[in-house]
Amino acid sequence: QVQLMESGGGLVQAGGSLRLSCAPSGTILRFNAMGWYRQAPGKQRELVADITSAGSTNYADSVKGRFTISRDNAKNTVYLQMNSLKPEDTAVYYCTADLMVVAGHLVNYWGQGTQVTVSS
Repeated sequence: QVQLMESGGGLVQAGGSLRLSCAPSGTILRFNAMGWYRQAPGKQRELVADITSAGSTNYADSVKGRFTISRDNAKNTVYLQMNSLKPEDTAVYYCTADLMVVAGHLVNYWGQGTQVTVSS
C-alpha cells in the first residue's frame, strides 16, 4: 500500500531553516498536485503551500517570502524549504498529494505528519 513519507522536521531556533521532504513509499504511475498543511495545538489544520503538476505554486500569506515549495518529478518528491522560521511556525506539518496508483484513478493521500518546533 502506498504511503506518503515525510522527513526533515525537528527543533530549530527562531531565524533558522529547515527543509521538509515528502515522497510516496511505493510505486506510483503519476502524481499531480502536492502540498503541505500544518496544524498547531488547538488550531485548525491550514494550508501552507501547494504546487501543481505544472509547477504553479500557492502560499499562505503568513509564509510568503520565507517558505518555498518545490518538486522533483524524477524522484516523485515534494520539498518545503522553510527559512526565517518563527515560533508561530511551530506545528505538525502534513504532506498531501494526489497520486495515481491504479491507472485512471487519482486518489488523495496524506502523510503521518512531522513535527516542526521553533524556539524563541
